Amino acid sequence: MSRFALPGFRLPARALIAAGTGAAALALPLFGTTQASAATPTAATTTTAATTTATTATYANNLDGWIQQSLAIMAQNGIPGSYDGIQRNIMRESSGNPLAVNNWDSNAVAGTPSKGLLQIIDPTFLAYHVPGTSLDPFDPIANITASCNYAAARYGSIDNVNGAY
Repeated sequence: MSRFALPGFRLPARALIAAGTGAAALALPLFGTTQASAATPTAATTTTAATTTATTATYANNLDGWIQQSLAIMAQNGIPGSYDGIQRNIMRESSGNPLAVNNWDSNAVAGTPSKGLLQIIDPTFLAYHVPGTSLDPFDPIANITASCNYAAARYGSIDNVNGAY
């Protein structure tokens, strides 16, 4: 298993219903494992008069999949943000490299370099960490969700961030 593994967990059905999926559960895959290459999550659903059952959704182990998976977690936690806003900021901050580290700015000089896809420093990552995600700031899902949580608190949404933050 990669040192960047995100432990799998299930989101409550209320988050999925709020997101409009109608699925009863969504399992999140491990980072560093091979996933389906689909650009969007997939789930097979069977509905009867009394129950709805669902298989687990899978996300591609790439930037698109990480953003999609993060958006699902953000929806569960009431964190605003759009795919386009997240992608735009990731491309500016790290060019999509989840292992990016900024070793030259004032944060780095102070001993807390910016890390990961959205270049978050450790104290901010820990303060805005979203429960159920990895505590590793290099984990793409944890980095995106914590960064979007911070951006929501400070700017209203990651969509409102148009420069370094």
